[in-house]
Amino acid sequence: MVEEAKQYIIVKLGEDPYGIEIKYIESIIVMQKITRVPKAQSYFKGVINLRGEIVPVLSLRKKLGFDEVEDTHATRIIIVRLEEQGAAIGIIVDEVKEVISLAGSDISKLNYDDKNDKATYSLGIGKFGDHLINILNISAMAEQDKQN
Repeated sequence: MVEEAKQYIIVKLGEDPYGIEIKYIESIIVMQKITRVPKAQSYFKGVINLRGEIVPVLSLRKKLGFDEVEDTHATRIIIVRLEEQGAAIGIIVDEVKEVISLAGSDISKLNYDDKNDKATYSLGIGKFGDHLINILNISAMAEQDKQN
């Protein structure tokens, strides 16, 4: 039986690589002006107008509990959509690197305390050559936002 590999886009927060399954990614855009929304969570940066659609934008750094940094020329907004007709969400990352393929056997699941919200954001650690990549659970992040 041949194991099906999935493609992941590698993004960076500081020096740390993270993987997002490519099936969720609609587009990658350069940083643009974000309209702030009052009384939103600290990681929620506001909204952008993307081809006539209002898209909420969140900082992946803040969502994962990291300190905020200044945007650079490499900062990107990744537009993800969980279902074909579902709402889009923008995720700010420091840098977009490359697309890789990983088989299920290349990803090790991690054991976390189930009470830790941030633990549900990781699907495991992917091994790609000499690199370890934290595979993000985009649907868990988006679902938690809908509940808040």
